Amino acid sequence: MGAPGNLGRSPANRGFVIVAVLWILLALSSLAIIFSAYLAASARALAASDLSLQTEALVSAGLELTAYQLTLTDDKTRPQYGAFHFGLDDASVNVSFTSEAGRVDLNYASKEMLTGLFVVLGARKDAASEYADRIVGWRTRPTPGSENVEAARYNALGYSPRQGLFTHVNELALVAGIPEAFVDRVLPFVTVFNGSPDVDPTIAAPEVALAVDKASGKQQDSFGSSALGASAPSPNGIAAGAQGPNPQPAASTAQSPCYRIAISIRFRNGHRTSSEAVIALGDKVEPYRVLSWQNDVEPRSIVLPRRKG
Repeated sequence: MGAPGNLGRSPANRGFVIVAVLWILLALSSLAIIFSAYLAASARALAASDLSLQTEALVSAGLELTAYQLTLTDDKTRPQYGAFHFGLDDASVNVSFTSEAGRVDLNYASKEMLTGLFVVLGARKDAASEYADRIVGWRTRPTPGSENVEAARYNALGYSPRQGLFTHVNELALVAGIPEAFVDRVLPFVTVFNGSPDVDPTIAAPEVALAVDKASGKQQDSFGSSALGASAPSPNGIAAGAQGPNPQPAASTAQSPCYRIAISIRFRNGHRTSSEAVIALGDKVEPYRVLSWQNDVEPRSIVLPRRKG
């Protein structure tokens, strides 16, 4: 039996110490790998958060500058649309704005206006009239004491119609009887922020301008034609076989204090993002309010309308 001081020098003990050291080194290397992975994930998260904060700040700057431009003039001379560009830090920002008077308001548009828009977008006249009826029914409160016929249509769907104003255009998908694909086709041309049954055709999309003509009776002859009702919109935005809007329509007095702002941001590293917001102009105390804000929207080619001569 060896002396106590020689226990650690025996082959068995030396092997045990080596194994223990190897286990400690393995644990330390695993810890280092985990820590490096944590640092990488944290760096990515911080970078994403930093980009998100930059995007929010740039969109806010775009809204501020738009509101500033619009409040430099009075209501009568205020531009209905416009665009500008600015650079900030490592980003290039393009901003375009258009009055909501160029869109059909789901809450206030007449049945004739809605029907005309749906026909232009490819619905048959009878279907378009039915869609318009359902929208009017959705936004209209029933007379006290009368039978709520509109609510009965929704029993099979498991929910009741709002029978009040639309709060968002996406609520159109809840209206009974309108196909989902057709709702997607309608959304770019409607709003809940116009605040008026009127539309300014000089800044409206061609589809909306044509619907204005139909609602006013300028194109009654083709209003319900099967050729128009059965055809889909052509690439220029007007249904095939339909005549374009009057090249010199009467000046419209339709105005809205609300503006839709499209903001496209390009960073120096190549990253791109697009946002869309709707603001309502206010007073000196509160120059504007943000009514809607959506990030990461699908970029669109913005074509500013031309003023009619």
